[in-house]
Amino acid sequence: MFELIHTDKNTGARVGKLKTNHGIIDTPAFMPVATKGTVKTIIPEELSEMGTQALISNAFHLLLAPGMEVIRKSGGLHKFMHWDRAIFTDSGGFQMIRKDFPFKISDEGFTYKNPRDGKKYSYTPESCLENQKIIGTDVAMILDECPAYGSDHSAIEASTARTIRWAERAKSIEANSGQLFFAILQGGTFAELRKKCAEELVEMDFDGYGIGGLSIGEPKEIMNEVLKSSVPLVPEDKPRYLMGVGSPVELLTAIESGVDIFDSAFPTRNARHQTLMTSRGNIDIARAKFTLDLSPIDENCDCYTCRNYTRAYLHHLFKESELLALRLASIHNLHFMQWIVLEAREAILEDRFVDFKKSVLNGLSTSQFSAPSG
Repeated sequence: MFELIHTDKNTGARVGKLKTNHGIIDTPAFMPVATKGTVKTIIPEELSEMGTQALISNAFHLLLAPGMEVIRKSGGLHKFMHWDRAIFTDSGGFQMIRKDFPFKISDEGFTYKNPRDGKKYSYTPESCLENQKIIGTDVAMILDECPAYGSDHSAIEASTARTIRWAERAKSIEANSGQLFFAILQGGTFAELRKKCAEELVEMDFDGYGIGGLSIGEPKEIMNEVLKSSVPLVPEDKPRYLMGVGSPVELLTAIESGVDIFDSAFPTRNARHQTLMTSRGNIDIARAKFTLDLSPIDENCDCYTCRNYTRAYLHHLFKESELLALRLASIHNLHFMQWIVLEAREAILEDRFVDFKKSVLNGLSTSQFSAPSG
């Protein structure tokens, strides 16, 4: 299922292989976000061309629309969305902290009234996994409760205990043949709660473990501190999946700590906000300085966008609010993320990850522009 190939001799960075029903995922790996069954503006062939090995969708969003019946009749999500590589599905636990999702949480699960159709949905650890079996996902995440950053100790202690109990109930569900179940470590920023949650979940022996509850508003130094203390809690022979973290700097820092799998909407969200990621830092392509710039976005990049279009053209498209701007920018940013993990894998195998990380960060530090926060 998961094979650890090599650990960098100077860091915790490691290369591995995760076997799924839709192919082997070489790790470290980055997954673009396809929450509702699509990566915004990008078609599957483009994702494959840039080296994408897996996508992450959301089981709860797919339950709301298009619904399980459509996916079942389509033969599963892979066929429905025309994607032949691996798919992870998040459980929906993260949505509980979003203001636009008014949930009622209990020990049984949670209920939610969908404003689109007026229907009331009951969601439990069992129904969450049964839906993911219909979806046909390669890796199904166990339902968890993700507490909001800043919650007090007692609230996070209660939510962590609930996550553990839900994981215990999930063990009674039989997976599809070859389907993998990953549990999610919670506990907020409290080390003892993280440790307790990890110990309980590891004892249940899931196929892999997500590190959840990070990048939800906490300062970066706290996130890194919690991450470094959480990674060793997951056994070396299990894949470690850092959920929702995906800027280049954060990704490299986490790889160095021993994380294997990542997902984030960061590259595509930034692309839609006209921020392009390059080996020499981010550029705001809407700036007037790019009006006559006939160079590619990044001279070191061989993505479709950089092979065929100039900065001046992307600048023009964004200034005119052309939809093609979103596609071309997203293709480039996602390709850049896949380049980072590909190069990271090679560097780890050659025990030079420290030098690789330093070279990338030195390049990124030349950026004159900051990425948008929205």
